[in-house]
Amino acid sequence: MIKNILKGIKAYAGTFKLIGQLGLWKYFGVPMAISFFTAVTIGFSAWGLSDNLGSFISKIWFWEWGAETFRTISDFIGALIIIALGIILYRHIVMALSAPFMSPVSEKIEKHLFCENHSHRNTSNVEQLWRGIRINVRNLLMELLLTIPIILIGFIPVVGIISSVFLFLVQSYYAGFGNMDYTLERHYKYSESIQFVRRNRGLAIGNGIVFMLMLLIPIVGIILVLPLSVTAASTETLRVLENAKSLQKKLQ
Repeated sequence: MIKNILKGIKAYAGTFKLIGQLGLWKYFGVPMAISFFTAVTIGFSAWGLSDNLGSFISKIWFWEWGAETFRTISDFIGALIIIALGIILYRHIVMALSAPFMSPVSEKIEKHLFCENHSHRNTSNVEQLWRGIRINVRNLLMELLLTIPIILIGFIPVVGIISSVFLFLVQSYYAGFGNMDYTLERHYKYSESIQFVRRNRGLAIGNGIVFMLMLLIPIVGIILVLPLSVTAASTETLRVLENAKSLQKKLQ
């Protein structure tokens, strides 16, 4: 697991060079715009909703003493919850809508790395978009099922620190999952892709860790996160697929 996480992180090395070498920047224009405007929309929505959620949480405190302090704490908790859910929604919306633009990027990388062995399923833009929506809706529901209990556990003293780490890793896993599926959709069916990522969850987490950290960089991170993370995920996913093919040939 740790070894694969490190591989997923190291895959980011040389992504700028590969993007420039293959002329991939033109494919990222629309996804970068989608990423930016989605982030702005969710950001402003979160700003307004955090106070409302904080006010709702503060109603739990029935006593007059300490009410102001608890309201301040409630606003902070509300902001954390909105930010966590906002990042989750942002990722899945952007990844789903960007599928038709990211698949050609992954395909060009595949041709560059394994030209002579290049073979895959042919899918249309509509099929890629539907696949992206289907995968990301599924991942969104799964991530929320894990995230909400982790956030609640985070209110427990001391345990809260550990829950923050788990929350980050869960979000990283599903971020990496989405990036890997741009390649997997040409090679595997829906259910097969899910099984593949489960077997290689370390790669997904490693890719997602850098993805999540890049979102902390104002503006620049939001714009560049897709080009770099998709390129990194494609190169590493393709190497795993190629190794699996080579192993299968030896066994035959």
